[in-house]
Formats: sequence, C-alpha cells, structure tokens
Amino acid sequence: MQIKDLSTVHHLISDLFQWPKNNGEWEKYKLTEDQVGFFHNNGYLAGVKMLDEDQVEKLRRELDGLTDVNKPGHELFYEFHSNESSDANTILFHALGAWRITPGFHDVLWNPRFLAAASQLLGNKPVRFWHDQLFYKPPKKGGVVAWHQDYSYWTRTKPLAHLTCWCGLDDSMTGNGCLQYVPGSHRWGLLDKPELAGTLMGIMDYLSPEQQAEFHPVPVETKAGEAIFHHSLTLHGSGENKSEKPRRAFVINVFEDGVHSDSNEALLQGVPVIGKGEKMQGQFFPLLFEGVN
Repeated sequence: MQIKDLSTVHHLISDLFQWPKNNGEWEKYKLTEDQVGFFHNNGYLAGVKMLDEDQVEKLRRELDGLTDVNKPGHELFYEFHSNESSDANTILFHALGAWRITPGFHDVLWNPRFLAAASQLLGNKPVRFWHDQLFYKPPKKGGVVAWHQDYSYWTRTKPLAHLTCWCGLDDSMTGNGCLQYVPGSHRWGLLDKPELAGTLMGIMDYLSPEQQAEFHPVPVETKAGEAIFHHSLTLHGSGENKSEKPRRAFVINVFEDGVHSDSNEALLQGVPVIGKGEKMQGQFFPLLFEGVN
C-alpha cells in the first residue's frame, strides 16, 4: 500500500492547528522580550507551550504507529533507527522524515505557536524547514543522546543561521532522560561532533581545559506539550530513561531563509541534490513562515 508523500503539501492539511487570520492573531503567539533575552544569553529557552492535551495525544498515537517498520510510508523516512544506541542494553528510537508520512507530524511544522517563536529567535526572519526528528526512549531501558552541538552535524549547509525546537510528548524529567544544557555554550564556537547515540560524555574529549571548567549542565524538565528552543551551537544531551514511563518527543529543525547548500551530495537520503552554493528551497525545504508584517 502506497501513501501520499506529504512533502508535496506546504500548508496545514488537518484540523490539528488553526492558521491565524491576521497580524493581531499572530501577536498572541509571540514570545516576550524577557524570553528572547534569555535565549540569546543562555542559548536555549524552555517551557514554551506548544501543544494542548488533545494535540499531544494525537501525536503520541502517530509516533507509536511510526515505530512499526511495516507501516505504509516507511520508505519515506530519510533515516530510521529502531535502536540507534551504541549500548546493547538500552534502546533509542530515532527517525527523520515523519512530516512526509502522517498528518499530525506534517502539520506541526505549521503550528503558529512554533512559527511565531522561531521567527523571533532567528531575528524576526523568515523561517525555512531543514528536517524533523522523532525520539523515543522506552521505559526502564531508554538510551542516551550524547552531548553535542546540532550544527556540528549540519555543516553541509551555510551560513550558520539554524534553530532547533524540541517538543515533548510526555513529561520529561531527570529520571526519564530529560534534556540538559550548558548555558552560554553557544558562544564556544563549533566543536567536533561525537557519535550522537554513543557515550554520553564523549564531548569532553573535544573541549579545551577552559571549556571543561565551564561545563556545568542544567537539567531542563518539561511538561508534555512544552517545547525547548535552542541555538544550533548550544551543547545539549540527555541521559537514560530508567523510569516506568516512556519519553517521547519530536524535533523541528529550521533555518533563516537564505541558507545555502555547501555540498554537491544529497543533503538527506533520497532527496535530490542541491548544488554547493545554491539556496536551500523546494519540495523538501519549504518556506514555513515569512513573518508578521
């Protein structure tokens, strides 16, 4: 059974979200000056309400279904790892490309709460899509995500004008592997990239003595439906899920409109090549939001 590739549709396709009718409606989704200031000072911003309970539940059902390798549309994933963990005793489900397969994960890209905030944090610039991710850490044996900077995996696109939005579908607490951040690390410059699902503290091999001295992680706990935005150079990671509950989340990665390819190879598996120096655009990298006039 073949399903429609939803990457061909660049607008809302379900009733999960309502598109604002005017600039006044957009205003209610904007971050405060204090929130924007916190982001620029620390490299991340937590506790941004992104989804209500019904929206969370719909996306949980979609994610649970997408973990099945036999689900129609599975071939549309850019990457699919039933278990990306390097530790045989733990499990880290990680996949890219869900927006092409199910309506909910397609439409989260056009969630007004997300787009208004993303545009502000990019300097009130138009927002273009890069790629999405799903993460699932099952109860008791959920694996780690090693400390890393997102942009260290994305240097095939330039300039650095990228932003990440992580959104939890479960309460994310220290006991089930919540995200942790090193405040201010977005000013450390680009570091070498570790294995994403390898040793949690592998990044320490790439830090200078001064950076190691400033490595003071802050656990960031969130409620289901809350998002964390972070700069693409901010160091972050997450520990194991040793709790009785799952820890499910999705990630939307975007950049300021105008970013270009810095590679003559496919930027995502199965996606046509965008030549080095050419603008990122087209079917797989749609412009999500032009901004509020």
